[in-house]
Amino acid sequence: MGALTRTGAYRRRLALRKPRRLRPGSVIGIAAPASPFDRESFDRGVRVLHGMGFETVTPEGLSAAQGYLAGSDEHRAALLQRLFEDARIDAIACARGGYGSMRILPLLDYDRIAAHPKILIGFSDATALLAAITDRCGFADFHGPVVTTLADASESTRTTLLSAIASDAPLILNPSTAVTVRSGRAAGVVCGGNLTTLCHLLGTPFQPSFRNRILFLEDRGEAAYRIDRMLTQLKLAGCLEGIRGLILGSFTGCGSDQEIFEIVGNRFSDAPVPILAGLPAGHTEPNLTLPLGIQTVLDADRHALSFECATEG
Repeated sequence: MGALTRTGAYRRRLALRKPRRLRPGSVIGIAAPASPFDRESFDRGVRVLHGMGFETVTPEGLSAAQGYLAGSDEHRAALLQRLFEDARIDAIACARGGYGSMRILPLLDYDRIAAHPKILIGFSDATALLAAITDRCGFADFHGPVVTTLADASESTRTTLLSAIASDAPLILNPSTAVTVRSGRAAGVVCGGNLTTLCHLLGTPFQPSFRNRILFLEDRGEAAYRIDRMLTQLKLAGCLEGIRGLILGSFTGCGSDQEIFEIVGNRFSDAPVPILAGLPAGHTEPNLTLPLGIQTVLDADRHALSFECATEG
């Protein structure tokens, strides 16, 4: 694993690399780092990936179940580790979210993963994996649909995913649902994901840094006061100091949009950064793919996010 500092935390790698771009015939391995999945939705999602021109590998034991987990922690970690180290696999997609990804974080060998940079796609509970791998392995990954949600994904969800992982052009997001909470423009790399999961990483060796980055947040099924409480926790912990901008994805079942926007405006009242809300990303449909760890320009007034090409070669 990566070298330990005297505080016990791993030294974060600062130079981010881009994973290799997918092409027709590229092979996507599927991992289940969290909860078990519905087989019917999974199979339909796999067919969507095939329709995009990719091949898939479903490892033996992927359908294991141990209560609310897709097998033991050791099983799930070993499956993901093998997919990264398998030279036949070009990218990795999470089967579903649920709960369990943070349990396997101490079991992964980040040095060996870093030697095999690959596209990793997921959201919700997978936020823990995305944050840890970006910080410790030094390559970008992708906040986007899991295999089971691809089964019923809209055309815009599929198109944006394909543009993010298989195109040599910059990715421009300019959704009609976007709302300016605070005007301004900022440049930096995007980090973040599910707000609840990020809060659960506080105080652990896997706590991500948001400093000098554009923070993206989304959540589902959390009452408005809980959103306030989690943002307050991040603020009191000093995690929001030095961010360059804020992007709000979907907050499905968390109260009215206006209520969420007011909470965010209040919690970030002393942070003079642009805030763009209403991005259809996270627990919503469409669920637009966001490259994490890639240089981005956030223009809150024009409701636009402009990512440089997220892959190479």
